Amino acid sequence: MPAAPPGRPPRRAALHALSLTAACLLLTTPATAAPTGTADGHCAGRTHLRVPGAARQQADCLDELTTAGTVASGHTDPADYAGLTPEDLPTPSGVPGIQIDGYFPDTSTTNTDHGWNHDSQFVVRLPDHWNGGLVVAGTPGNREQYANDRAIADWVLARGYAYAATDKGNTGTAFYRDGPRPGDAIAEWNTRLTQLTRAARAVVAQRYHRPPARTIATGLSNGGYLVRWQLEHHPELYDGGVDWEGTLWRTDGPDPLTFLPPALREYPTYAAGGAGAAEAAAALHRAGFPAGSEFLWPYHYQVYWDLTQRIYREELDPGYDGATEAGTPFCRSGTPACDADYDYAARPAAVHRAVDRIALTGRIGKPLITLQGTLDTLLPISQDSDVYARMVHASGRGALLRYYRVQDGTHTDSLVDVFPGRVRPMVPCHRSAFEALERWIDGAGLPPADHTVPRPPGATPATLLTTCPLT
Repeated sequence: MPAAPPGRPPRRAALHALSLTAACLLLTTPATAAPTGTADGHCAGRTHLRVPGAARQQADCLDELTTAGTVASGHTDPADYAGLTPEDLPTPSGVPGIQIDGYFPDTSTTNTDHGWNHDSQFVVRLPDHWNGGLVVAGTPGNREQYANDRAIADWVLARGYAYAATDKGNTGTAFYRDGPRPGDAIAEWNTRLTQLTRAARAVVAQRYHRPPARTIATGLSNGGYLVRWQLEHHPELYDGGVDWEGTLWRTDGPDPLTFLPPALREYPTYAAGGAGAAEAAAALHRAGFPAGSEFLWPYHYQVYWDLTQRIYREELDPGYDGATEAGTPFCRSGTPACDADYDYAARPAAVHRAVDRIALTGRIGKPLITLQGTLDTLLPISQDSDVYARMVHASGRGALLRYYRVQDGTHTDSLVDVFPGRVRPMVPCHRSAFEALERWIDGAGLPPADHTVPRPPGATPATLLTTCPLT
């Protein structure tokens, strides 16, 4: 295996196993019911709540758990979720309850929230009026634990769910420094979400004196990858999941290391125009970037393609560029050790073994709804969710999957504001998928069959921001 680059810290301490005590029947609580054991007041008993395995925790009684209140109270960080949602996305309010911030034992220190300088930070929110459910999430990209607050947490909290999220155990664009072996940092993401799910289920039982009636995993991008992995490896912890454009890692590809290098290699020629531009565009299409997404290419080249390729290649194949860390930004094809020329198929077996450690199989064990936009220009749909859906069916688990391709959706919902009328927001489609999963779990009806969700004819921007019928 190629040597790890200088600066990788020692392997982190082994995680403590967590378990819930006693198994019992899971009963649904009405959404308007007050939590059991709070007769003596709002947030009563919060000082007795304990997150199993946490090295540090702080429980606060809040009048508002959504970002309508947590921004002002300092119980979220808007920088964590900047750029993930449309500017005009409505913010619900009226959700009092308890918020627990803390961290699990860890040796890495990239997360500076609360001045703790400690990774494996988490947030758990427990609304006063609980509907009996728990939603758990990992973050997109390499963001910290509040990254889902606008896209996911606000909405599920307003529906009465308890909510928990993890920073995945490492953060920032140099996340690859965490762990001595290639793939360690990403492998930790999966372990940390499992750890948080077990701990959050225990805290919910402490707070409401019963375990959650349903536990749902959800997340976008890297968070969607975590949903897939959890339902493949720990279906016993969940009742189902909603995968919002999850990253596909596959030992033999496709994955980001197979489709991003062609984009880096061909885009400069395409952007320059001239005789080679048409063939460069065709090469980008062959790599998976859909026809019709060309207007998104300049943004993705500057913001996503180059950085994503270099840091994830460094995580999984640090030997490619020798002692250089994460390559040379925006190098042109032909430059020594340039990521534009990276050829995953030709790399040593050790690199493929590193990817295999984090690879998906499609062998899910609980209901999963996957959705992805047809104009996703970071994780092209033909190289990601189309492939994962085939993997699930090939593994004999097709009855547990519903897959919706969202016409004109793209990877980052803030681009709705940058390109009004050209892309549609994914967040209302995620909410429709979540509601469909609820009915599926409850036995109230199967979701619609797999299909492409059309853009409603004549829909206004305001309509697209609030509705996304799956039928």
